[in-house]
Amino acid sequence: MSYYFAKTLAAGLDDSVERTTAALKQEGFGIITAIDIKDTLKKKLNIDFRGYRILGACNPSLAYEALQIEDKVGTMLPCNVIVQDIGGGRTEVAVIDPVASMRAIDNPRLKKAAEQVRSKLQRVINGL
Repeated sequence: MSYYFAKTLAAGLDDSVERTTAALKQEGFGIITAIDIKDTLKKKLNIDFRGYRILGACNPSLAYEALQIEDKVGTMLPCNVIVQDIGGGRTEVAVIDPVASMRAIDNPRLKKAAEQVRSKLQRVINGL
């Protein structure tokens, strides 16, 4: 079983980040963190790395619902979305499958909430 959903786009990194952010917004998610791995690795380790961004996506109402069910679920929030340059003018967008990640928590109510998030994230990926 895979722990993520992914799609390849014929677009540059910045364009793909913008498109992904807009698609997430349509499903009620906002970006609360953005990590530029390429920049971080260059600054911290002097390593050249491909364009690679980690976006922390959060749907506030669904996050609140999950936190009401299981207060430690915050250790798994926000939903991480990666956008990475795969060469040839293409990028890959990948999102975590929340149902797969929530299997670590034995709580059927949380699984149901994770299925809602999964549906939204699948629509994001399919719509890109």
